[in-house]
Amino acid sequence: AMWGPSIVGFGRYHYRYETGHEGDAFITGFAPRRANQVVYVMPGYLDLDEPLARLGKHRLGKSCLYINKLADVDLDALRELVEASVASMRARYPS
Repeated sequence: AMWGPSIVGFGRYHYRYETGHEGDAFITGFAPRRANQVVYVMPGYLDLDEPLARLGKHRLGKSCLYINKLADVDLDALRELVEASVASMRARYPS
């Protein structure tokens, strides 16, 4: 599903903060940007050192993985990262 004009998101979870703020967000997703491709790794990168080491050229944000070109990365490592992210989010936010 599209989340805004440029993010393609997969899955959905509901969150609620202690402040009372709540909403829905996608479990994982990607967005093509002018400078790079963004893959959303929602739980962050804890325990993902091994696939990150094999990934290739990338930069990390809090929940964003920035890739200049898919040709720059190991697609198997990218798949492992996304699969681990999805599994973590589904365990944390069961339907």
